[in-house]
Amino acid sequence: MSLWTAAEAVAATGGRAQGDWTVDGVSIDTRTLEKGDLFVALKDVRDGHDFVAAALDKGAGAALVSHIPDGVAADAPLLIVEDVLKGLEALGAAARARTSAKVIGITGSVGKTSTKEMLLAMLAPQGRTHASVASYNNHWGVPLTLARMPVDTEYAIIEMGMNHPGEILPLTRLARPHAALITTVAAAHLEAFDNITGIALEKASIFDSLPIGAPAVYNADVETSAILAAKTHDKRLHGIAFGEHGFDWKLKNLDIQGDITVVQAEFDDKPLLFKLATPGRHFAMNGLGALAIVQAIGADLGQAVTELGRWTPYKGRGQREVIQLDPLDPREALSLIDDSYNANPTSMEASLEVLAGAVTSDGLGRKGKGRRIAFLGDMKELGEDAVALHAGLAHLDTTKSLDVIHCVGPLMRALYDLLPEHQRGDWFETSAEMCAGLRHKLDAGDVVLAKGSLSMKLGLIVDAIRKMGHPLSED
Repeated sequence: MSLWTAAEAVAATGGRAQGDWTVDGVSIDTRTLEKGDLFVALKDVRDGHDFVAAALDKGAGAALVSHIPDGVAADAPLLIVEDVLKGLEALGAAARARTSAKVIGITGSVGKTSTKEMLLAMLAPQGRTHASVASYNNHWGVPLTLARMPVDTEYAIIEMGMNHPGEILPLTRLARPHAALITTVAAAHLEAFDNITGIALEKASIFDSLPIGAPAVYNADVETSAILAAKTHDKRLHGIAFGEHGFDWKLKNLDIQGDITVVQAEFDDKPLLFKLATPGRHFAMNGLGALAIVQAIGADLGQAVTELGRWTPYKGRGQREVIQLDPLDPREALSLIDDSYNANPTSMEASLEVLAGAVTSDGLGRKGKGRRIAFLGDMKELGEDAVALHAGLAHLDTTKSLDVIHCVGPLMRALYDLLPEHQRGDWFETSAEMCAGLRHKLDAGDVVLAKGSLSMKLGLIVDAIRKMGHPLSED
């Protein structure tokens, strides 16, 4: 079954089709485009119309455009609309209208992508499941996710993000979820908000499009939980609070056993035990919220618990690898925690807690003693409190327990200058500079964390560490 026929796409968008084509997918990037996709010529840093000819040459079934681009045949398979983004939104709205899937919306300052991936792992064995790719959660990512949704989808998981006030509401109106989850509210994107209350109000707007009585799951441990709870009451929703202070889904106890997290929880006064194949309190909280929404939409909770126990974080979001430094001796290795995709004070604190609790190995390498080493990059979009929030990391107990901290970026200089001499590693303006001489900073037996905002490119450091040896899964 095709995803879209030309006639269906015309009916959805009000555009004009050239040719009687069908497409099996929707793409915005010629680098990842697959044969039979509809290529959407969005304008970003570059105008997508400049790549239409290449997309068609690569096998695109058609292209969504606002005009026939130069170098494209006059009779090429096209869907011509007045505005490409509005055309994509119309396709997304039509896909949402024709599906009978249970649609879940997710937002939060921290953890929304990991929680989305947890839900995908838990629901995929229970029915045909469609979810946002990567972090496609903005004004084009949500309509793209919806436009890609097959007709026979049974569960849809739509991630929604924001950088400024007023961005969540149009996304949730487009997705029209049957249930929604707010993972947490934290100091992220403070440049665009007066305070964390404003962030909470923006996150809570995901509940605005839910039908009366729908499940509205939220984190009861955040300081703004009263705002989230009030929204569920105002909209006459079924509010479901999770966390240590959750009265619906309560975190009772958490035990990190090496690379495993064992969680004792309770819901509806019934005990629930689940585990994750990765360490971290923040992952346990994400898992608890995900299980709450699985149960709320009527999916099989027992099967979800089993699948959650197999889930592990993805690249850039807490993925753990063993890097074998000596090809002849598998013991000569270090452990790498790749959390380089993004950072704010809450997620940084969570990652530092994971590193502080990590088990090192002694009797290896040049030094003979394993160390906990952090490479930390600037946390962006924190507004006027940015320097203070970076400096504040120095006072965390988890920070004090680490062996060496290397800092990247002008904001992280505030932390670097407060570190005691025995902890202070190197400071550089950029990740590329930090990569020079990296091998001399690390040794077998070490556990290494890389974390910072995406623009700080801590991924360069991660890649350089991988190239020091032979990456192996910790599984």
